[in-house]
Amino acid sequence: MAKPDSSDRLADLAERAAIAPRHLLEPFFKESAKEVLLALAGNPNLQERDLLRLLERKDLPAEVLRAISAHKEAARNYGVRLALARHPRTPRLVSLPILKFLYLFDLVRVTQTPAVPTDVKMVAEETILKKVETVPRGERITLARRSSGRVAAGLLLTQDRELILAALNNPFLTEAHLMKVLALDSLPTLVVETIARHQKWSLRYYLRLALIRNPRTPFEQVLGFIPDMAVPDLREICLDRRMPEPVRRYIAAHCMERLQLKPPPPPRTEGS
Repeated sequence: MAKPDSSDRLADLAERAAIAPRHLLEPFFKESAKEVLLALAGNPNLQERDLLRLLERKDLPAEVLRAISAHKEAARNYGVRLALARHPRTPRLVSLPILKFLYLFDLVRVTQTPAVPTDVKMVAEETILKKVETVPRGERITLARRSSGRVAAGLLLTQDRELILAALNNPFLTEAHLMKVLALDSLPTLVVETIARHQKWSLRYYLRLALIRNPRTPFEQVLGFIPDMAVPDLREICLDRRMPEPVRRYIAAHCMERLQLKPPPPPRTEGS
């Protein structure tokens, strides 16, 4: 009697995976063939924990993830939808609609899951920032401490000093985020002042340049930054007509003084 070929074996496995009762499902979770996994994902006997177990596999094909999202248990179980949103291979047409139904701090988990695609993380961040206005102040402060750098930067548009400090101390916040924040016309003065006095951010060279250019930066802070700036950068600021005239005059005088104090180059020796 001839042995069944591999395609017949796969067809038989898929057929059984599609209808097997729960107590006979165990062998199918170990299969790697897409046909078998696809059939298993559509098995109506699967419960929430079975779908979650399946979603622990990071090698699932997109078709299988799409089938999981269409399962009746996925529609009624929040945990399955969250796992789908955090899975690295979930198709965008599945994961993106899920995001608007997730709780605030579960959206944060999506943004902090390394394998989640960047565009999905960005939509999650935008969803967080849309929801944040309706959450209590304490949750906003916690969010500012724990969220992604982009969300922390978005939370800086406030007059709440504690919230500003929480966002500035966020470990995921970067200099690039703050450069974009400082370029905003609607940025509250309190935010600029807090950045200018912050023990970490006030020491960053390019942030200091941005703060010198910002009309909301306290003048005494500007005076403290200027001596550490390179003369070419300061002269470029002087050419910016948007800068307050007193600041431009002070910077120009400072540059002249530094250039005059600069030691002359050593004399050239013969043959050099």
